[in-house]
Amino acid sequence: MAKTSILVAGAGGRMGKAVVAEVLRTPGATLAGGFERPGGPDIGKDIGVLAGLDALGLKVEDSAAKGLKRAGVIIDFTAPSASVVNAEAAAETGAAHVIGTTGLSEQESEKIANFAKSIPIVMSGNMSVGVNLLTALVESAARTLSEDYDIEIFEAHHRHKKDAPSGTALMLADAAARGREIDLADRSAGMNDGRSGERRQGDIGFSVMRGGGIIGDHRVSFAGAEEVITLSHSAIDRGLFAKGAVTAARWAIGKPPGLYNMRDVLGLNS
Repeated sequence: MAKTSILVAGAGGRMGKAVVAEVLRTPGATLAGGFERPGGPDIGKDIGVLAGLDALGLKVEDSAAKGLKRAGVIIDFTAPSASVVNAEAAAETGAAHVIGTTGLSEQESEKIANFAKSIPIVMSGNMSVGVNLLTALVESAARTLSEDYDIEIFEAHHRHKKDAPSGTALMLADAAARGREIDLADRSAGMNDGRSGERRQGDIGFSVMRGGGIIGDHRVSFAGAEEVITLSHSAIDRGLFAKGAVTAARWAIGKPPGLYNMRDVLGLNS
C-alpha cells in the first residue's frame, strides 16, 4: 500500500505542530509539507524545527496550492474561513480534506458540504477515538432514557478557546438529540438563550468553563429524580487529536466524494 502524503494546514499552530509530529511517527504516512496564511510569521521556517524536531528540509509555505502538488490529503485545524478556502483548494486538485476546525457558521458548513460533492471530506468537532465512542454511547443512552432524565453537557477548555459551546459539546448534543428524536435547535438551553425560571422538560443544557491550559474535558449527565448517570471523557494530550486526524487522512484516500465524520472512519455509523 502506498504511503499517504499529508499536507498540514496551520503548520505553525499548536495543533499543526502536533499533526506534523504524528505524521512523522506514523508508518504508512509521509509529510508533504505545511503552510500558513500569507504573511504569517512562520513562513520560510523549517517545519521540523518549528515542531521541536530535527530539521526536515521542508519550509512552511504561504498557501495550500504549492503543497497540494505533492499531497493527497490536507489535515486542517485552522479557522473557519481558512478551512473553507482550503476545502476549495483541495477540491480544485482532487485531494481529500480532513477538517478538525470548530466554530464554523451554517454558511461556512454549507460551502464545505458543497466542495464534498467532488472530494472526500472528513469533518468532525473532535478527532479523538474516545470522544467519538462517547457520542455513540450518549445517543444510545438518550434513546433508552425517557425525558424524565434531564440532559446536561459540561465542557471545559483552555482560556484561549474562542468558540462556546465547543464543537465536541455540540457533537454530543447532536447525538443526544438523535437519540431522543428531537430538534436540538428547539430544545437547547443554558447558553445565552435568555430563559429564566424552571428548566423545560426534555431540553438539552450546556455548561461551559474556560481557564488555564485545559485541553478538553466533557461530561454528559442524565439527571433523574433518583439517580444521575454521567458519561465523560478527558483529553490528556492534544496529540490524541492529531492521531485521530492522521487516521482519518489515511482512511479518506480513495473514498468516493462525500462529507464524512469520525464515526464513519471508526465504523461507528454502520
